[in-house]
This record gives sequence, structure tokens and C-alpha cells, in this order.
Amino acid sequence: MKKTYKILLLLLIVGLAGCDSNFYDYDETPPAAPRNIYVLNGDERVDLEWDSNRESDVAGYNVYFAYSYYGEYELIGSSDYNYFVDYDAVNGNKYYYAVTAYDYNGNESDLSRDVIYAVPRPEGFNQSIFDYLRFPDNAGYSFRNYLVVPYDDDRADFFFENYNGKYYLDVWNDTDIQDMGETYDIYDIAEAPLTGWSEYKDELAVVGHTYVIWTWDNHFAKVRVKSLTRDRVVFDWAYQLVEGERMLKNAKTGEFRGKLSREFRR
Repeated sequence: MKKTYKILLLLLIVGLAGCDSNFYDYDETPPAAPRNIYVLNGDERVDLEWDSNRESDVAGYNVYFAYSYYGEYELIGSSDYNYFVDYDAVNGNKYYYAVTAYDYNGNESDLSRDVIYAVPRPEGFNQSIFDYLRFPDNAGYSFRNYLVVPYDDDRADFFFENYNGKYYLDVWNDTDIQDMGETYDIYDIAEAPLTGWSEYKDELAVVGHTYVIWTWDNHFAKVRVKSLTRDRVVFDWAYQLVEGERMLKNAKTGEFRGKLSREFRR
């Protein structure tokens, strides 16, 4: 009786193992293309996220990039989950991204149809400049040089002012500035505005507010005030290297890519 029981138990284990190995029946139907791709435009990196596919046999996702919308898309990595980080992105380059889903049988979907691009840009944290009336040589900041400069230096994109106890971020006549309001962090402002620039070339400095600056040479930057004293302002910043590029964080999503398969576009 014990011997018969052991044989039956062995057959049951083998049967379960066999069922597990064939849990997903073989098919040739690829998953649907992933949808709602989002990117976080960062410093030497791009973070991507998308909606998880609903098919039960999806095994993972492939991520592709190209240098133009209709360019040749190259595989840069895979993910078991609905997110991916491109650590090889270079500041100042524009990258178009697409994502596919694949199943356990190796069937791969078409490229995602959202029009997604990112332009990584440098950023900095806890930078300080000082009141130009008392410390003129350390009152200005140059985004393109990542450097504190004198407030009246040709390289200064903005400078700090304590005017009778009121604090201001000032720019010169060939530059524009706009207060975008209270933000949680430097990443909250996605892109530079088209209108609404300060008529007087300054904005009242407020802790927690983010300001967009349109530089004299047609670049966009953002500054978030972290703290203020009578002598200095501490801020985080991000600066777009590509002339005229308004993107400071997120790429646009949801635009239709069209019925172009991955094979056709490569």
C-alpha cells in the first residue's frame, strides 16, 4: 500500500510539473502595442513608463530609440515591468522612444503609437548666489557655464537682489523671467511658457516657487527657490542645451503614431 501511494505521488508531481511547463499554449499572436508612454526628461538619463499590457501571457517589454520620428529604431534594453531607464542618454540630444511587448512564445508587438521624445539636460541642486548690492562678484549665475559669476558679467543669466527687505530674481533686458508659482520640486514644470514674461525684468523671490528664464541666446532654464536670507538665495536649476527647445521635463504623449509596423520603420 505504501509503495502504491509513493508511485501515485510521484506521478502527481510529474504531472503538475508538466502542466506548469505548458501553462501558456503555443500561439503566434503577438500582444497589443503598449500605450500611454510617458518620459521624465532628466540629466544624462530618461525615465520611461507605460500602461501594463492586459494579456496574461506577456513576458516583458522591449524599448527602442531613434534620432528622428521616422528614423531607424534600435533596441536599447528590455524590462520585465512597465518602466525603463535609459542611462546612456546624452544631454542635448533628442531621442524618440517606442516600446513593444512580447509574450512567452517570442511574439513581439508593433511599436507603441505614442509620439514620444526627450531631450536630456543638465540640472543642479543647492546652488547659492548672493545679493548683488553687497556681494556683486558672487551674485549672478551662468547656466551654460554652470558657474557663479559677477552680476554684471556678460555670462550672467540672472542675479539676486535684496531691495529693502524684499527679495528679487533679476534678469537683464535681453533676457526674460516668469514666476510659475508654487511647486513641489524642480521637476514640476514640464516646459517653458510662450507668454507671460515679466514686464519689469524681475520677479519677487518666494521659497517654493519655480521660475522659468528665457536667456538672451534663446535657451530655456528653470530655477526653484529653496531658501532665502538677507544675503543669499539657494536654488535648484535645470537648463536646456538645445537652442529654442522648450522641454524642461516631460515629453508630450498620446499623439497617434499611425499604422507603421516595427518591421516597416526599421
